[in-house]
Parts: sequence; structure tokens; C-alpha cells
Amino acid sequence: MNGGTVTAPDGGARCPWGLSTEDYLAYHDTEWGRPVHGDDALFERLSLEAFQSGLSWLTILRRREGFRSAFSGFKISAVAEFTDADKDRLLADTGIIRNRAKVVATLANARVLAGWGEGELDELIWSHAPDPVGRPAPRTVQDVPAVTPESTALAKDLKKRGLRFIGPTTAYALMQACGLVDDHLADCVARGTGVRGPAS
Repeated sequence: MNGGTVTAPDGGARCPWGLSTEDYLAYHDTEWGRPVHGDDALFERLSLEAFQSGLSWLTILRRREGFRSAFSGFKISAVAEFTDADKDRLLADTGIIRNRAKVVATLANARVLAGWGEGELDELIWSHAPDPVGRPAPRTVQDVPAVTPESTALAKDLKKRGLRFIGPTTAYALMQACGLVDDHLADCVARGTGVRGPAS
């Protein structure tokens, strides 16, 4: 079926994008669609999805360790203390995407989130996870949406709370990556490997 799963060398069916590079295969099989919890971990994903806007996710994936090093492991309390000198350092760092608007937004978001209670970001993001009942598994990549009512609501909620550079498309990419939805294709070996739900 056009746009459906592709058989990998190991014999297992994968989402077609997961077989385009070795980097993607590892990410597809072990990370994408698996639940992510914790404010710092979600801040990292939120920030990286914003940096990805307009670019290939592979570009970000291959620079992820550079981003983690540059942004103090995306620890909210640490990034919130970054100064103008840190901003200049980031804009000169070839290990990341040196986009001024995205760098400034990431630092501003950390300052906002530093004022939230522990677990508040986790709770807010996961409150927008749709009920999987009645949500059919996509059979082809064409069945996977770019925006949903839930992602639109999540983006609106985050913006209302003062966060920048997060629109409905970026919010949905976050939801896919962090396991709020399972958009692995129906026949993909990775479908259903994550355990959905709020943090215990």
C-alpha cells in the first residue's frame, strides 16, 4: 500500500520515515511515540520541536547532544538563569541551530517555566492527550494529521501561559514524539510499545 509500512532488513515492518537513515531508525524504534514525563524532559522536547520548525527533524536529531550541552541539559532552573552573554554564546555555537528568534524564545520560555510549580508543565501537556478509544490507527503516512483539535488547544494553552514559538503543528509534533498519541502505522512493529497515561 502506498505510504504504508516498509519491511526493514530485520524483517519487521516500520513507518517509512523510520528507515530513511540509521539515525531515524534508532529514534523511531526506541523513542518516538513513547511517553515522556518530567518538566525538564518536556522542556527539552518543547524547545527542540520549536528549533525544528521549518527544518528536518533529522537536522535537530543529529545536533541533539550539542543542544543538550549548550542548554545545560535543558534543566529549566539553569536555563532560566542564562544571561545576555549566554545568549551570545548560543548564537555563536555551531553545535546548535543559531536562530536568534528561537534562542531568545527558549530562554524566555525557561524563565516562564521556572515560575511554575513542580510537575505543572507535565500535567498541562498531558491534560491534552486525546482519548485513544475511537482513534483509528493510521494505515498510511497520509492518514497521520499535522494538526488536531487537541494540539490546537495545547498550543493555545501554552501561549496563554506565556510560552513562545509553539503553534498547533509544533504542538502536535510534540504530542507524537512524547507519546500523547501513537502515530506509528497500524502494521509498524513499534506501534503500541509505549504505555500511555499520566505520570504515576
